[in-house]
Amino acid sequence: MTSAKIPADEAEAKAIQDELRGRVILTETGPPPGEGLIAGVDVAYDDERDLVAAAAVVLDAATLRVVEEATSVGRVSFPYVPGLLAFRELPTVLAALEALSVTPGLVVCDGYGLAHPRRFGLACHLGVVTGLPAIGIAKNPFTFTHGEPGARRGDAAPLRAADGDEVGRALRTQDGIKPVYVSVGHRVSLDNACAHALALSPRFRIPETTRHADSLCRRALREATAG
Repeated sequence: MTSAKIPADEAEAKAIQDELRGRVILTETGPPPGEGLIAGVDVAYDDERDLVAAAAVVLDAATLRVVEEATSVGRVSFPYVPGLLAFRELPTVLAALEALSVTPGLVVCDGYGLAHPRRFGLACHLGVVTGLPAIGIAKNPFTFTHGEPGARRGDAAPLRAADGDEVGRALRTQDGIKPVYVSVGHRVSLDNACAHALALSPRFRIPETTRHADSLCRRALREATAG
């Protein structure tokens, strides 16, 4: 894996995004759902102490059993700027992934990929700098519109940018429950990303990768700030 460059300011951050956006691979289908190892990553913040904790949890895709987990805690390295959130999270997320002894075949981010104002959310950024297939599964839409998907598990509606491009899908992972928002990050098709989202969400709205990573990063932050 590689490190992420920390920009000096907003202009440099946007320039880095512009450069790396051209390296996103959208022509690969990605690994099949239910096979191999899948990592979920998530972060938690302590704004008063300027700390961020990241967790990487690897699941067996067939059983959804936890295979390995790792955490990292660091200083927030970039201010909050809408559309540039990845620069706050990426260094610590990469450190957590680097601490794993296994290499996942797919990384699932609690956030966005192409469904991002600059078409380069965390899932894209993380996929490009690691070379790993990556997708974003977000709890809430960002700035994009969509119709209401059907009420049954697996029903979906396109997530549209202002120019009409489909940048993701609102996907129902459980009957009658509000959808999640799936978008491609790197080296995975949108159809396959949605199939992974469903395979990772057999019982709950949120995928098991995110559920485990969310719990672990919150615990890591509590331990780091205890006392």
